[in-house]
Amino acid sequence: MRRIILSFVALLFVTLASSQQRKAPAPMYRDPITDGAADPVVFWNNVEKCWWMLYTQRRANQESPDVAYCYGNPIGIAQSDDNGASWYYRGTLDLEFERGHNTFWAPEVVYDKGVYHLFTAYIKGVHNHWSGRARLVHFTSKNLWDWKYRGRVDVGSENAIDITLFKKPDGTWRAWYKDETAGSHTFISDSRDLFHWSKGQEAIGGVSCEGAKVFRFHDYYWMITDEWHGFRLYRSDDLNTWERHGLLVAEASERPLDRPSGAHGDVVVVGDKAYIIYFTHPNRTTHGAVHMDELGRYSYAERMSVIQCGELLYEAGTLVCKHGNDFDFFLPDL
Repeated sequence: MRRIILSFVALLFVTLASSQQRKAPAPMYRDPITDGAADPVVFWNNVEKCWWMLYTQRRANQESPDVAYCYGNPIGIAQSDDNGASWYYRGTLDLEFERGHNTFWAPEVVYDKGVYHLFTAYIKGVHNHWSGRARLVHFTSKNLWDWKYRGRVDVGSENAIDITLFKKPDGTWRAWYKDETAGSHTFISDSRDLFHWSKGQEAIGGVSCEGAKVFRFHDYYWMITDEWHGFRLYRSDDLNTWERHGLLVAEASERPLDRPSGAHGDVVVVGDKAYIIYFTHPNRTTHGAVHMDELGRYSYAERMSVIQCGELLYEAGTLVCKHGNDFDFFLPDL
């Protein structure tokens, strides 16, 4: 009898332990220097054996006219040593390749043949209003700290931002990006070596959007794009033809600062789990709802942004998102 009781207690303990959810931090990350984290990309750092997040470090806590706080940004670094349960600030990447104070937006990182490749949008200088010519640029590194400038990503556009990459089954790379000279539609370009790219072609027409992200999950290819009121979801069998699905993270959750909806995100697939990691403007009713004062500035509350996360679930041939308190969040060591 004693053995039976002990076995039952052990089984109960294992059951309870396995059912315990590892609660996602909310917000997942808040930049302690400028309070303006946006456009995250999350990946395993093979060198330091931890999870890294690179992001646009907007200067949200600095008073400046109009949207100048969105310019002059470096790429920020956050690190997690506990499988995503907490994150801390590591600094910024040293990417300046021209004189002056310049702008970097929306990083993307891929690892290929022992080398990290960083792609990001670059704008010369700091602008008070939405302006300036954005170019996609390329850097390489073996340790994620020392980056070598490799030049412009020539896709044939004079104003392109928000690049994401995915390696196709045939070993070539495909990039998706926002072409602001073509109605802010999503375009594609292909490369065999990450250095030379084909002229861009439209991948998805129709509504304007930004921040595309492509990933593989449950035997399909998926793409999300930021429509500024949540993420539009697309599904594909071949990375060429895309089927339009519904919206993800289109509403606020009950978690702290997780509103009004998700913006410019990343997706991390680990085993049978997929997590969407995005930023929010928690003090706005919509992402575009900002109010300028008599000096031509937005308030600090409206400028600030934070990083949040949710879980993607496969249901009935599509994906749905859980971004409340009821999902298990764990980024395993790779």
